[in-house]
Amino acid sequence: MKLVKQGWSGHLLAMLAGALISLSLAPFNLWPLGIASTAILVWLLTDLSATQAAKRGWFYGFGLFGAGASWVYVSIHIYGYAPAPLAALLTLIFCAGLAIFSAVTFYGYARWVRDQASGQWLGFAAVFALGEWWRSWFLTGFPWLYLGYGHIDTPLAGWAPVGGIYTLGFIVALTGAIISDSLQHKTLMPRKILMVAAVWLGGLLLNTINWTSPSDQPAVNVAMVQANIAQQIKWRRDHYTATLKLYNDISSPLWAENDIVIWPEAAIPGYYQQAKPFLSLMADKAKQHNSSLITGIPFFEQDDAGNQDRYNSMMAFGAGDGLYHKQRLVPFGEYVPLENILRGLIEFFDMPMSNFSAGIKGQTGISAGDITLAPFICYEIVYPELVSQWLPEADLLITISNDAWFGRSIGPLQHLEMAQMRALESGRFLLRSTGSGVSAIIDQRGKIIVRGEQFTQEVIKGEALILQGATPFSLTGSWPVLGLCLVIVLAPTISRAITAAKTTS
Repeated sequence: MKLVKQGWSGHLLAMLAGALISLSLAPFNLWPLGIASTAILVWLLTDLSATQAAKRGWFYGFGLFGAGASWVYVSIHIYGYAPAPLAALLTLIFCAGLAIFSAVTFYGYARWVRDQASGQWLGFAAVFALGEWWRSWFLTGFPWLYLGYGHIDTPLAGWAPVGGIYTLGFIVALTGAIISDSLQHKTLMPRKILMVAAVWLGGLLLNTINWTSPSDQPAVNVAMVQANIAQQIKWRRDHYTATLKLYNDISSPLWAENDIVIWPEAAIPGYYQQAKPFLSLMADKAKQHNSSLITGIPFFEQDDAGNQDRYNSMMAFGAGDGLYHKQRLVPFGEYVPLENILRGLIEFFDMPMSNFSAGIKGQTGISAGDITLAPFICYEIVYPELVSQWLPEADLLITISNDAWFGRSIGPLQHLEMAQMRALESGRFLLRSTGSGVSAIIDQRGKIIVRGEQFTQEVIKGEALILQGATPFSLTGSWPVLGLCLVIVLAPTISRAITAAKTTS
């Protein structure tokens, strides 16, 4: 076995272990494979120098992102019109670049943590969780494929409203590390096994707690229009009028029956200023029935000097009110890094609406009558801290998206699973409206109440409850578990420093 984990055989095994995480998530949901992934990684990092661990960590990350995020190929090739070889190369570069996160994380693990007391299990879990966290914000972040997402329906789900997604990742990594440590020492190590068992049992007990409860407000009737307009024609000028007519026709019978009607991200394929007459008509129809229309729409502002800012936005009309500009933009999809160099090289760098500005922090939410909704556009729902900032004041969470960019890949189903986790962490119902699927209403436990299918034209209807109260996570965010992980990582060093100071004195 020692030979297996050395050299290239060890690197290839690390890549396979990274790929297992993808299989533990949607749509496969083979959650034990996430535990196996971390168990294998702990073993593969044993006895390596920090530099060797960084190299092995890179292969682990490449396996993770190569298996779990290769759906970007669909966006680049099918909708970015890049030739297949070029799209494959760009996808390879994308995954290889993301793998650097893992390389840096496990360099730190081997350099400063692994050889400390409890470093190979408790320290490993702390480093793993901190590694996922810094990936959420560095260089705008890529908070995708987190280890804990596979546990929406396991006993660990009880920990999500308490500590959030990083807590689940910590527990899964700890479980794998202890299994690996036990196998390497060929003993069960009762204390460690009991610790893990207690944490999993604790999750079961926490699952029995209702952190939030129904308010006195009646249930909200919601209808989400999934128009399923093909991405190839969505932004064509000659299809603009037909798009408006389609949304009008589908929505006409919905106003009288629903409190909120939702259209997805960029449902209107033009700026608000251009579509204002049409939207005024829709607002009047909605208001006649005391209904609210919430839609995604591009928006621009111009100052006195003629400078323009363009935004990917969400607006409410009729009985609703509010304007929200997306804060977290997708590179190349909504803005182009190094724009002066890359624009015009290939069509992928010139996709429609790829010149947005980021919205400012501290924006107000969206309202529908007397209901307050925390708004998120597409990619934003995957940022746990961004979501928790709106709580506990928000009555509902709403996310609008256009997942057609990812075709029939696993990307849209991963995206849906992350939305489920945000609802579970927040203790709030979540409304997810997409242009081509998967649209869904998700309850406060992360369970899907009603959902549509992919690439179908349909209206998804259901009820959403207005809940009161707050989960621990909505009050504190991820900081308690991140603080704990920092203590675990730094405690041995601080202890030695204190001992050395006492000895010197």
